[in-house]
Amino acid sequence: MNITRLGVFAARTGATAVVLGAALSGAAQAAPTELLTHRAVYDLSLAETSQAAGISGVSGRMVYEFTGGPCEGYSVAFRFVIQVSDERGQTRVTDLQTSSFEDPASKAFQFLSKTYVNRKLSEETRGRAEHADDHIALDLKKPDEREVRLSGTALFPTEHLRRLLEAADKGETILVADLFDGSETGDKVYETTSVIGARRDGPGSPGEEDAGAVAKIGDHPHWPVTIAYFDSESEDTGERMPAYQLGFLLYDNGVSRRLKLDYGDFELRGNLSDLTLIDPVTCKH
Repeated sequence: MNITRLGVFAARTGATAVVLGAALSGAAQAAPTELLTHRAVYDLSLAETSQAAGISGVSGRMVYEFTGGPCEGYSVAFRFVIQVSDERGQTRVTDLQTSSFEDPASKAFQFLSKTYVNRKLSEETRGRAEHADDHIALDLKKPDEREVRLSGTALFPTEHLRRLLEAADKGETILVADLFDGSETGDKVYETTSVIGARRDGPGSPGEEDAGAVAKIGDHPHWPVTIAYFDSESEDTGERMPAYQLGFLLYDNGVSRRLKLDYGDFELRGNLSDLTLIDPVTCKH
């Protein structure tokens, strides 16, 4: 089991990370509701596991902070700390720390990611990506310094979230899009398929999550969403299996809760435990 995959996938949630991010390509394409700048805390636990995973226990926390505004762009600060115990009683702590900025038109995306395993730096990725006519120009500084041309017009994370919210608001049930988020080696593009469930009005029942945190989301409609991530470099010619899947409830103001991180042989649950509202940066006229 590559335990650093946990951090990589969680960051992509983000959306939320899923996928948790924000501004869309072109100010004219407004989302149904302005995105809520906020800091969300999720408690992580093991939901399901198979014998092949070799996992006996998981505990951790994910903190996602989304700041900025529609005119200056949005920043995301994200931290994912998890302790995994195996069947022999050994434990491993992974600490993923990421920060990113996406400009108002989603033309440029800056990212920095560091992964620590048992407090030792294991991976570091840093770079800047910019949309060109038919490709993404990537200026990568870490893990090595080089310039990369990524073919196609993959979306950046906050742009992807906007497209997802627009599709949900229109009643669409599927969104297929390539995604670039600077994860792993900093030069990967993922193919994603998002399945959007039926609209639900109001905040919904908090269930196992903190009732006060759920109430702060506000009286907004939401949709159950599942995003499958496929490795665009895979040579598999048969029925393709996703590298990861992320499920969550997505509100029209961009907040997510009731996370499910599916790695195939095990699943993690992420319950919203705290939500702090942050004032957005206002537009200067």
